[in-house]
Amino acid sequence: MQSSLFREGIITGRIYLMTSSVTLAKIEGVRSYELACYPDPRGRFLELFRREWLPELFSDQLQINCSTSKAGVLRGLHYHLQQTDLWIPITGSLTVGLTDTRRDSRTYGASITLELTGDEPKGLLIPPGVAHGYLARTDIVLVYVVDRYYNSSDEHGIAWNDPAAAIDWGSDDPVLSDRDRENAPFNW
Repeated sequence: MQSSLFREGIITGRIYLMTSSVTLAKIEGVRSYELACYPDPRGRFLELFRREWLPELFSDQLQINCSTSKAGVLRGLHYHLQQTDLWIPITGSLTVGLTDTRRDSRTYGASITLELTGDEPKGLLIPPGVAHGYLARTDIVLVYVVDRYYNSSDEHGIAWNDPAAAIDWGSDDPVLSDRDRENAPFNW
């Protein structure tokens, strides 16, 4: 598995690759990826995704999405039973909340909160069954790669402020969609 993260690609004589993977042990299967970033006076170059980095997860079906959110918007908590997500923030700062809803997981019920920013190129791998959401601390652009085409029957949600998940968003009054406002706590 680890070796698949370091396959090289040549672009104009430079090597661009995913530089490392860190498993976030509190929730089984969640990983953070450092991405190589190449700044110059004009801006920066960042390779976001190659199927070969994670061939065991991203094979035939592939969809790449982009979400923009204004500061104060909270999206989540959402989860899929079939879909893996790879999140990559492009601009802005966000607080990510994750909680494991997989009853057969050794980390069932565990939650974590972490900060992501477009200034530090990282990818966050979210496996099926892990509820995920984010609070935009600033205006943000988030790209996410998914291993399945959109399927409305695989869209699930739990309350963003579920007391059992106990995610500290750092905000008690975020801007929510009607859908996210109406999500019920998870049946733990």
